[in-house]
Amino acid sequence: MGTRYITTPIYYVNDRPHIGHAYTNIVADVIARHWRMQGHTVRFLTGTDEHGEKVAVSAARFERSPQEHTDLVSENFRLLADACRLSHSDFIRTTEMRHKDCVAEFWHLLASKDALYKGKYAGWYAMRDEAYYTETELTKDEEGNPIAPTGARVEWREEESYFFRLSDWQQPLLDFYAKHPDFISPRARFNEVKNFVESGLNDLSVSRLGLQWGIPVPGDDTHSIYVWLDALVNYYSARQGADGHDFFPPSLHVVGKDILRFHSVYWPAFLMAAGLPLPKQIMAHGWWTNEGVKISKSLGNVIDPHELFATYGVDQTRYFCVREVPLGEDGNFRHEAITRRSNIDLANDLGNLVQRVLKQVAKNCDGRIPKQGDELPSDTKLLEMASLARAEEIGKLADAFRLHEVLGEVWKIVRAANQYVDAEAPWALRKTDPMRMESVLYVLCEVIRRIALFLLPFIPDGSGKILDQFAIPEAERTYAALPNMLRSGENILEPQPIFPRIIVDTPT
Repeated sequence: MGTRYITTPIYYVNDRPHIGHAYTNIVADVIARHWRMQGHTVRFLTGTDEHGEKVAVSAARFERSPQEHTDLVSENFRLLADACRLSHSDFIRTTEMRHKDCVAEFWHLLASKDALYKGKYAGWYAMRDEAYYTETELTKDEEGNPIAPTGARVEWREEESYFFRLSDWQQPLLDFYAKHPDFISPRARFNEVKNFVESGLNDLSVSRLGLQWGIPVPGDDTHSIYVWLDALVNYYSARQGADGHDFFPPSLHVVGKDILRFHSVYWPAFLMAAGLPLPKQIMAHGWWTNEGVKISKSLGNVIDPHELFATYGVDQTRYFCVREVPLGEDGNFRHEAITRRSNIDLANDLGNLVQRVLKQVAKNCDGRIPKQGDELPSDTKLLEMASLARAEEIGKLADAFRLHEVLGEVWKIVRAANQYVDAEAPWALRKTDPMRMESVLYVLCEVIRRIALFLLPFIPDGSGKILDQFAIPEAERTYAALPNMLRSGENILEPQPIFPRIIVDTPT
């Protein structure tokens, strides 16, 4: 197998993490784990974006220096990564020297290609987005004030700036999109980006005059490099693995739809101008609402992911986020929905299946993997539902980022296994046909092992515990191990509950 390089955005450190950050983390982690289970060597990058005017203003509000502020807030995102069970390879901070040096190197590279020039800029600037917007992109708020399409307040600014010759790259970008129709997912987002580029590209301001909290423009420290150019280069500055292997270009950027333009227009143009290869794909996911209401600090309905993990569990939250929303669409968080998914899908369907099968093995097979007898049609049917060929079909859904469909397909196997238990009734066979009882329990143990492998990228803690109960070694926790069969006579661990039922007082 080959190498893969996947990234989350580097998160802006002006605020605390929320469900949107956790969702991006979870989606990227599922894909990274899926690739590893296919046999790829995967570099998985996340981190924090720490420069810019908005950070400096936020730090001043808390009476901190920008560095003190970014140290504190960046740690919140590092803790979130750990809480989400991210299997990331690296955590990059844009205040690290390795990044600053690389941004300066990248600037020199653009300058050497005559991609930069100095001029004057006038336009509508949104400090919240650290971005300029054209007149045609603006709308108005309830009081008639101009606002950005993101809802951010804008102000008119005129200042000296360095510019990137973005207009030179309009046609090359369109040519690239035409040759790579899968560059952006979902398709609707691809069409939005293409339409934006077709409408015409203006040269892009890539520096700020007099801003102290940023990376200085090489040779002109009166300017700082525009935070988005600085931030995007993180994917290049952190491209090397611990062994020095260069993973660039990225295989996949996982981003929110609000920052798609930066990743699908500006970033590819920067790379084209620098003579560097472009990312292979960009996945833009949607936004979340809270019980059908737009999430905002003013409404006080921001969802803290740590509270979700404490209330429902990490696996339960990961499962809900991926199962509930087709990747690319907007999602609606509902306490009733996550409780239902946790209790019905995980506790009842999967958890109860594992518990009752392993309890019977512990009780009736001396705690050892049962003997496999003659295979009957009902056995074959269930085993084929979780076969290597079926795994390859499910894997294609994951490769296409149809992650909610992957879980839907796996749950067909879970439900079929529960129906098989009820139909075969091994507890009754214990008295009438002990050999058949062992064969039925063997089939169930084997199918449970395969289900746990399918689910390992999605719910790593629970799936890992299931595999632990069968004493499956780490080396056999890959898709390639699916054809391996459990060895009769091997000890299982004492059965333990995997997914407890969730009982919470949901908000009224």
